[in-house]
Amino acid sequence: MLVFEYTARNTATGQKVSSDIAAENEQAAAKIIQGQGLAPLSIKVKDSNSGGILKIFNGIKTSDKVLFSRQLSTLINAGLPLVQSLRNVVAQTENKKLKVVVNQVISDVEGGSALAKALGRHPEAFNKVFVSMVAAGEASGTLDTALERLANQQEKDAEIISKVRGALIYPAVVLVVMFAVIGFMIVKVLPQVEVLYKDLPGASLPILTKILLWMSHAIIDYWWIVIAIVIFGGIFLGRWVRTSSGKSVMDNLKMKAWPIGPLFMKLYMARFARTGATLVSSGVPLLQMLQITGDAISNVHVEHALSKAAEKVKGGKALSDSLEGDPNFLPLVPNMLRIGEQSGALEAMLEKIADYYEKEVDTQIRNVSSIIEPVLMVILGVFAFIIVAAVLLPIYGLAGQNFIK
Repeated sequence: MLVFEYTARNTATGQKVSSDIAAENEQAAAKIIQGQGLAPLSIKVKDSNSGGILKIFNGIKTSDKVLFSRQLSTLINAGLPLVQSLRNVVAQTENKKLKVVVNQVISDVEGGSALAKALGRHPEAFNKVFVSMVAAGEASGTLDTALERLANQQEKDAEIISKVRGALIYPAVVLVVMFAVIGFMIVKVLPQVEVLYKDLPGASLPILTKILLWMSHAIIDYWWIVIAIVIFGGIFLGRWVRTSSGKSVMDNLKMKAWPIGPLFMKLYMARFARTGATLVSSGVPLLQMLQITGDAISNVHVEHALSKAAEKVKGGKALSDSLEGDPNFLPLVPNMLRIGEQSGALEAMLEKIADYYEKEVDTQIRNVSSIIEPVLMVILGVFAFIIVAAVLLPIYGLAGQNFIK
């Protein structure tokens, strides 16, 4: 797959248009452009690297996909043919990267491909939840409803993730500032204390000051090693957390570490229930729903738990019984699922679970914020005390010696 940049003239208005498009080759790109009612004037490869297409997905935000889903749902509901609806949507899309993807989808649909299959060729832009719901909507003749549900589900998921990130940004900023201040004190202030003692016969620095001065000299004399360790350590850690073992450890920390563990557990329950309710309402089979939901939750332990539950369901066990006692699921989830299964209202019960845990996430975010602030203040106070003690103890020592003399 290549990315082409092109200039074309609108055959209806005569206006010149410049944009990007993804295609297998120049001929395919020309066909896509002509299919949009444009006459190509120039087409050239923008990035000849076969992996370069992956870069275009970095700028597709959830809000862009929500707008795409809503617009497409509205146009299909109004009775417009699918290809015409897609063309109208892409004409209103401001995100150039999404425009490239949708143009390729239009080309595939014109070639006889189902919309879900065309979207599935772009997994970096449209995940399994999106593709599966579109496929279910196409199969049941309710594509517009499926797209509307998709938009609602994406909005709720993005909103709750945004709240969690917002709760974690404050402590991260405080920690960065705290370490910056500590670094400044160690590198700039403590060496001045050492100068005071250097010319005094018999003067001895306290052990705490000696330890911090050793750190100061190490940072000043070997700063390039410190920077190298930080950079390579960051690269190693970044790669490690993407491995299966690293992801397993990090996902386990999210669920167990205090005070964020309860927050992430409730977040995963809300995401499971919301995604599950959306898929079930669109007619996706239960086993397929469990598989897709596992991918959407983005936690290997919850995903593994859902895979085990799917095997039990396949063997004839109820979903509630399959999740009963699993440490990766809060006890309320299987209990409420059991009520939904017994009453024949599994979809409605999943929605209630989602609503409940989304409210719980809001409450937990407030709790975490109220806990983290005093904890950070205590940590900051301890570090400040250590630094101040390392600076003042030698000065008091000098004053004591002078007083005795």
